Amino acid sequence: MNLQRLPIESLRPLTGFAALRVAMVLVVIAALIAFDVPDRGALLVLAAPIALPVALAIAVLARRRPALALNPAVALVDLAFLAVAEGIAPDMYAPVRFLALFLIAAHAHFQGELRGVAIAVAALILLVPLAAIDAPVQGALLAFYECLFAAAALASGLFMGRLRHVESAGRIRALELSRRVLEAESEVRRKIAETIHDGPVQELVSLDMVLEAARRAVERGDRDRALALLEDAKLATERNIGALREEITSLGPFAIDELTLDVALKQCAPMWSRRYGFPVRLDLEDVNLPNEICGSLFGIAQEAVANAGRHSGASEVSISVRVLGERVELRVTDNGTGFDEQAALASDEPGHIGLPTMRERAEMIDGTLRIESGRDGTTVVAQAPA
Repeated sequence: MNLQRLPIESLRPLTGFAALRVAMVLVVIAALIAFDVPDRGALLVLAAPIALPVALAIAVLARRRPALALNPAVALVDLAFLAVAEGIAPDMYAPVRFLALFLIAAHAHFQGELRGVAIAVAALILLVPLAAIDAPVQGALLAFYECLFAAAALASGLFMGRLRHVESAGRIRALELSRRVLEAESEVRRKIAETIHDGPVQELVSLDMVLEAARRAVERGDRDRALALLEDAKLATERNIGALREEITSLGPFAIDELTLDVALKQCAPMWSRRYGFPVRLDLEDVNLPNEICGSLFGIAQEAVANAGRHSGASEVSISVRVLGERVELRVTDNGTGFDEQAALASDEPGHIGLPTMRERAEMIDGTLRIESGRDGTTVVAQAPA
């Protein structure tokens, strides 16, 4: 169970709960006026001049100071009112239990699982002894009722708190993923801009100068010089075409719709070998995959090779793609120095988000990711629907 209370993205549920609390007090007051219940006068004194102003104050607090309205003490105030009501009128045993379960579940939703259980325990401490003193039922039947109440209270606190925690954690993770996607996009744009500026742009400037020199040689009638310069221009053009094709291919199969996963890996393997200085061996089956799955698996392979080249000191990497029944498996293995995969997967530090990104790529295509790392190297295994 988690002690931390996750942040609330919208105040609407909190203000709605505060307004509902006011409405419930008003309903109680109306019911006490309309029906002849035991100890009606004392309960009206508790509800109208005390509980209603408190509920209104909490409603105002929820709008102006939501952090204070989220204090667990507010839950204890609600439960204390119920305990006082039952102490004044023991015949309110059943209504108090109904309201207590609702309040436990509602507060647990805002407080989280551990605080939710704590609120449930507080309710039991406040209410169960009162029932033992002067409840409408006694003996084994009372014990049975209180056991059910205790189980329901603890279950409500735990379940609603955990539900809130899981939902909030999922939203926070989605926001974190969006942030990483934007950062990755910016990084890709920066790298492409640097590559084009330092490579093709400089080459094209040189090409322009060579063509200008060739034009002047033609004007002078120096045919041999012009032909030599045109040959240099041809070689520069070919270098630029190769560089640009390499950059486009490195973006993955989503950059060129015609590429399949095996073709994209075959085209990128020589580039990876030149960049990181080790052979990239391929064992690939021809698999026709949707572009989204193809792109995600390529991104996992690209990141695994990059990790091997930058961090592990590997001298060889092998990549295999094969079909296993209704799933396709990508396996990237290197012989470099391993690492703690659990710590790396949990890391959000700048420069260390490659493995979490690989995991998220696998999850986005309903796939799985497994990483095995040790002294003999690292193996990354990703599976996705074929």
